[in-house]
Amino acid sequence: MASKEKRQVVVIGAGPGGYAAAFRAADLGLKVTLIDPEVNPGGVCLYRGCIPSKALLHVAKVKQEAVKAAALGVQFEDPKIEPQKIFEWKNEVVKKMTQGLGELADVRKIEYIQGKAVFTSEKELEVLENEGKKYTLEFESAIIATGSLVAELPGVKVDHNLVIDSSDALDITEIPENMLVIGGGYIGLEMGSVYAALGSSVSIVEMTPGFLPGADRDLVEVFQEENEDLFENLYFETIVEKVTEENGKAKVGLKNSEGVQEKEYDKVLLAVGRKPNSAHLNLDKAGVETNEKGFVKVDEKRQTSTANIYAIGDLTSQPMLAHKAHHEGRIAAEVIAGEKGAAYDPKVIPAIVFTNPEIAWCGLTETQAKEKGREVKVATFPWTSSGKAASMGTRKGLTKLIFDPDTQRILGGGVAGKSAGSLIPEIALAIEMAATAHDVSLTIHPHPTLSETTMEAAESFLGSPTHLFGK
Repeated sequence: MASKEKRQVVVIGAGPGGYAAAFRAADLGLKVTLIDPEVNPGGVCLYRGCIPSKALLHVAKVKQEAVKAAALGVQFEDPKIEPQKIFEWKNEVVKKMTQGLGELADVRKIEYIQGKAVFTSEKELEVLENEGKKYTLEFESAIIATGSLVAELPGVKVDHNLVIDSSDALDITEIPENMLVIGGGYIGLEMGSVYAALGSSVSIVEMTPGFLPGADRDLVEVFQEENEDLFENLYFETIVEKVTEENGKAKVGLKNSEGVQEKEYDKVLLAVGRKPNSAHLNLDKAGVETNEKGFVKVDEKRQTSTANIYAIGDLTSQPMLAHKAHHEGRIAAEVIAGEKGAAYDPKVIPAIVFTNPEIAWCGLTETQAKEKGREVKVATFPWTSSGKAASMGTRKGLTKLIFDPDTQRILGGGVAGKSAGSLIPEIALAIEMAATAHDVSLTIHPHPTLSETTMEAAESFLGSPTHLFGK
């Protein structure tokens, strides 16, 4: 390759946002170069995040369901856990998915460069390939999709041995006897659930009063009621002062209103969130502005302060979710291709916690409505009245819809229970389409399914749910 070459569209980062942008741009007839350190597209999500964690969550769920099947008259011997086989299977899932993306890039004739890139100006990048080759690329348009990094915590140093991060947690080939998870959000709750289900004695420390800060408590309670014995100890409204090594163990100082106590663990998982991966890009040389937290400033077209440079995904704002990045990537590609009307303007972004049971929500939450002093009407349908839930051997679950009391439009909603993540898209679509309670209640839902709980929540708002009385 020459020391300096020109490219039409360069996408930096091949995660769900980056490869979606690259694929969409190529489909629209643009010549695309995609740059990422991995051998195939996929990014953190496929290699060290969404996909491997969900593979492990599936394994954990299978074990949990096998144990619970005894109540249905199906008795299994105690499941035998073989960590090495589990993690080999997880790696095979990742390999298959990422190789598939590599093939999709090839058939679209996308130039894929395995390496890293930094800006040297608003028109040029310095590229360093993994094999050590360095050169300059001149580009017409660039899309930055470098994602996010694990957030740090003062007093807690990740050594990837005793103190691990979420990526390390996906690659442990033995189950520690006990583990402390720092953080009760998405990652902490999911990975804590995996290791607890696979036999580790897991405790969780969270600085707020409960799991999943910001989520409605009635949804979180479904998970807690179903998993009363899953975790060893829960330390809410507690902070970690420091973690030190002592006799091959992690010694942790926990501080709350009662004072400081010290605990020992075989492993400590730091899961306090993520931060934008922007510091290494030399954005200032390209005139790309960031805010005080390192997020790149973008407009509705995902355009940065430099007109020919776009940014998408975790790099730009919360929520840091793969499906948000995917959507943004397609929008940025369409804007570059000159598609009229292309703009990022979603009414809702669904959120899902893939625990067992799952927790999902979208739009305005009841918690947010109270904080804003906004008048809403909340309608719920408990799964104790669902025939499908009963036939599945579960009675723990809740579907809720949040309405504007005047227009009857759906403003938000949530689901907690089995397959909640597969139910939340209907609520998201209803909000995007400005659907009312009547629209949902008059839509015939198949029986028996869990989807009926959404219909009956709408019926509950209207005052006459079929399978409830007095609502």
